[in-house]
Amino acid sequence: MPRINLLPWREELREQRRNQFYAAMAGAVGAAAVAVFLGVLVMNSVISHQFSRNQVLKEEMMLLDRKIEEIKDLESKKDRLVARMQIIEQLQQSRPEVVHLFEEISRSLPDGVYLTTVKQSGISLSIEGAAESNTRVSALMRNIDKSGWLTAPDLEIVEVIKGERASGELGSRFAIRAQQVARAEPGEDAS
Repeated sequence: MPRINLLPWREELREQRRNQFYAAMAGAVGAAAVAVFLGVLVMNSVISHQFSRNQVLKEEMMLLDRKIEEIKDLESKKDRLVARMQIIEQLQQSRPEVVHLFEEISRSLPDGVYLTTVKQSGISLSIEGAAESNTRVSALMRNIDKSGWLTAPDLEIVEVIKGERASGELGSRFAIRAQQVARAEPGEDAS
């Protein structure tokens, strides 16, 4: 029987398979490189998009921070205006009280008593003056105690003024503290 050498054919087949393997390997490496390249492009696109979204959020947050500052400024301005309005309202309400207070002081003064100083600090009233006698000072204190606008008279000082009269006394100098009673005007609710 004749001998047929199949080795070169096998060798060619092996070479062809090896070339196919290398081509497939090169194709796989190329496909992997394309996949990695596309993955990198997609991820860079996603990251870029997220950065742009973050930038928009930062800008919106800065805008909101500015608006919050404006709101705080407006609230502080509003609080100052409300405080001013309350002060004006208190002044408007207390404006007639001064008139009533002076009227009440003039009604409480007995004959022979002269006032030199009247000072008001809050609801506290300091009255200084001179009287012909101590009994007139006592009458002034009783009148203040009966008054509807003044209360709690407290005698601080009574000094006798010496002079050239027959009795040797010209009268008394005094200092009284009293409290003002806050009263509602007719037509206002007393609170």
